[in-house]
Amino acid sequence: MAQVKICGLRRPEHIAAAAEAGARYVGFVFFPKSPRAVSVTEAADLMPHVPVGVARVGLFVDPDDAMLNATLAQVPLDIIQLHGTETPDRVAAVKALTGLPVMKSVGLSDPSDLPALTDYGLVADMLLVDAKPPKGADLPGGNGLSFDWRLLVGRKWLRPWMLAGGLTAQNVAEAIRLTGAPAVDVSSGVEIEPGVKDEGLIRAFVAAAQ
Repeated sequence: MAQVKICGLRRPEHIAAAAEAGARYVGFVFFPKSPRAVSVTEAADLMPHVPVGVARVGLFVDPDDAMLNATLAQVPLDIIQLHGTETPDRVAAVKALTGLPVMKSVGLSDPSDLPALTDYGLVADMLLVDAKPPKGADLPGGNGLSFDWRLLVGRKWLRPWMLAGGLTAQNVAEAIRLTGAPAVDVSSGVEIEPGVKDEGLIRAFVAAAQ
C-alpha cells in the first residue's frame, strides 16, 4: 500500500476529501505561474482544514530566503518541496534556513537523469521522482506527463521517495507495481480542468493507490 500526496489543493472540501480518503500528504503550490497557485493568505486560511496527522507540504520553485520566510511566518508547513533548479547546496541551505524537512523534485526522461537522484539524496530528506517537463514549458511539474517507469525498476536511493508524473486512478496501481514506489503524488490526475480538483477523482485515486 503506497502513501498518497494530493498536490495543488485550493479548497477546503478537497482537503477534506483527500484526508478522508486516506491521503498522508496535502500539497499547496506557491508558484504564481501555476493554475494551482495559492497566495500566502489563501494558504494560511486553508491550514486549519488540514487534519492532524496529514502532512502539509509547500511547493516552491527556486524560492529566495525572503519568500520562504514570509510564507512560513503565516503558513505552518511541515515539509518544503523544491521543484525548480535548486542545487544540492541550495537544498541544504533551505533545510538550515527553515528547520523543516525538504523534498526535492528530480525530473526524469532517460537514464542520464538518474545520477541526480543520488546527488540530491545526499542532502534532501525525501525525493520526488517526476517526469522532466518539455523544453520551454512554463511549469516544472503538474503537466500530466509520465516517463518510462522501467527506469526505476530495482533501483534504491538513500532517502524515501515518491513517484509523480501523469498518474491517474487508472494507472497508479500499475505504476506502483512496476516501480515499487512507496508513495505517489498526483495533481492534474485528479482534476476536471487545470487547477480544479474533483472529490470523486481524489477518492478514486487514493483507493487505487492503496
